[in-house]
This record gives sequence, C-alpha cells and structure tokens, in this order.
Amino acid sequence: MSRDGRGERELREVHLERDAVPYAEGSCLVSFGDTRVLCSASVEESVPSWREASGSGWVTAEYGMLPRSTHTRRGRERAGPSGRTSEIQRLIGRSLRSVSNLSALGARTVIVDCDVLQADGGTRTASITGACVALALAFDDLVATGRAEVSPLTDLVAAVSVGLIDQGVRLDLNYREDQEAQVDMNVVGTGAGTLVEVQGTAEGAPFSRDDLDEMMTSALAGIRLLTGLQREILEEVSG
Repeated sequence: MSRDGRGERELREVHLERDAVPYAEGSCLVSFGDTRVLCSASVEESVPSWREASGSGWVTAEYGMLPRSTHTRRGRERAGPSGRTSEIQRLIGRSLRSVSNLSALGARTVIVDCDVLQADGGTRTASITGACVALALAFDDLVATGRAEVSPLTDLVAAVSVGLIDQGVRLDLNYREDQEAQVDMNVVGTGAGTLVEVQGTAEGAPFSRDDLDEMMTSALAGIRLLTGLQREILEEVSG
C-alpha cells in the first residue's frame, strides 16, 4: 500500500470540474490527489504567421505554477519560461495536437493555459488530462456557434506517472513518492489505447525490460480510467 492508503496500482482520487472558468471557450479544474491545475482553452481567429500557408489551425499550451503552489514561494517567471516550464508546455501541446484534426479546426489557434494551483507531484500529467477536457469543450463551442461543422477532436488523451519504489510498481506518484522512486516515468496515451509519449528515467541502478513492461501495463490501465472519467464529464450537460 502507498502511504495515502491506495493500492500500489491505484490512481489518487481524481476530480474533473468542467466550465470552471466562465469566460473561456472551454475549461476544466483537475485534481489528482492534492495536485490541482486550472486549465482554460481560448480560441483565436488567426494562426501564427508560419502556419498561414497551411490552411490549417494550431493547438498549443502554456504552463505555469503559481507562487504558493508549493510549500515555499516560487518567484514568477518574469524573464520568460524556464527550461522545465518550456519542456512541459511543449509536452502538453504535442499531446493535445495528437488528438486534434488541425485541418477541421480551420485557420484558428486554440491556446490552453494550465495554471498549477497546488503541486503534489504529477503536475504535467494532471495538466494534460485537464487540458484535453478544456480543449474538447472549446471545440464543442466552435460547433455550437457554427464556426466548425464537426469537432476537430479525434480522441481523448490523458497522462499518468508511474514508477518503481522498493522494487514495486507504483502508479500516479505524489511528490514524496516521486522523490523516493528508483524509476520515474510519465506516460501519455489516448482513449484508443495508443501511446503519445513516454518519458522514463532510472534515478540510480538500471531497470529491466520486465520492469518496463509492468510499468507500461499499469500506466495504460490508469489512462483507460482517466479517459473514461473525461468521457463522463464531457457527456454532462453544462448547468
């Protein structure tokens, strides 16, 4: 059992609250345990200049941690995003584009902002999971307002962390577990069970192929649960 009472291959308690930002075309407040991220999708009727000749749209993301999202205050990144922030932003954007039909989007840009309100491990995986809900709602808004014939969303995408702690597989690591893990991985996958990205590192001794297979099996099971939750929340009628 993990320290918070979960089974080793159980997700933390996950909550998805749609329409958390009333002015955004799509939004979701996502919680993985004590990690909370506010995701909001904004539609712009233009594309970056380098994209204009394509006739297709663009989906991108921005990520940031609020100053007191951690135990001690983090300074704001006023000089621009740090290397870590840039890497996470690119990961979120790649994940969202993997399930977006950019031709169906037309000459528009959707920017999904992921703001970490509280961090306890897995902020990038929670961001991807919540951002997909926000993006889906923004796409639905395009259809509802007559700006698109069909939603450009081709599937759902979610992400989860997994690791090895004391030779056992642990799913959805919180901060303390992440610090203790001998191996730490982030896995991004779709509702169809396909993979978008796998990031994995041994913190000390190398790990075996059998360990990798066990971690991937656990992660994909977690992603199936997450995309199921996404589907449920997207099927709800907004109040």
